[in-house]
Amino acid sequence: MNKQHAGTAHNTGLKVGLIVPMNNTTMAREIAGWLPAGSEIQVLRIPRGKGLITPEVLPEYVRSTLDLAAGMSKNLDVIAYGCTAAGFVAGPDGEAKLAKDLQAVTGTPVVTTARSMVLALRELGARRIALVSPYSESVNRALMKFLDEDEIRVEELASFNAPDVDALGRITESQVAELARKTMSASCDAMFIACSQLPTLGVLDGLSVEFGRPVMSSIKATAMQARRAAAERHGTK
Repeated sequence: MNKQHAGTAHNTGLKVGLIVPMNNTTMAREIAGWLPAGSEIQVLRIPRGKGLITPEVLPEYVRSTLDLAAGMSKNLDVIAYGCTAAGFVAGPDGEAKLAKDLQAVTGTPVVTTARSMVLALRELGARRIALVSPYSESVNRALMKFLDEDEIRVEELASFNAPDVDALGRITESQVAELARKTMSASCDAMFIACSQLPTLGVLDGLSVEFGRPVMSSIKATAMQARRAAAERHGTK
């Protein structure tokens, strides 16, 4: 388990346990940009194959996650489960059970990226969104179904259709911004950029100004909920 430190924001630093797939090279670095200065991020990487998360591989992936999470530090403010796809492929009930099970084995409040996505869009009042993802058609369907459970409709969808984690890891921030510009339409309240591997830290604010509407990402949404969960735990909400 490795550590990173946040370098922006102005509140008391947090100790965040971040759980991500082994291939994720983005989330630990970028979530630091949305956490309080002085925050410490302890990263737990979950082994996985080259393919993206599907219903077939999800049970073993979840078992491995719970086994490894049991060994995380007990001196954390919050744990962020940063695999977006694993959350929505499991569905709302499966995602809620995973969060509950993670909290049980770690003894620490848990936020998930999938649930953070819904909460962030709900807070924005977004009911019709543009969605950018790296996923296959079947995984995108699972994502849209997850959002639909909360009456959030995907009006526009564009995907990089990454066939495996190597292709996913090669997607750049400028490519994300380019696809976002091609996808946003006047019918959408907001845009969501899904997947905690896609880099977005340097483009979210600019895209929001450009579109005149909110643009949210998996990583930023997770950071927001992690801050809130830690504040609630310590009575500083």
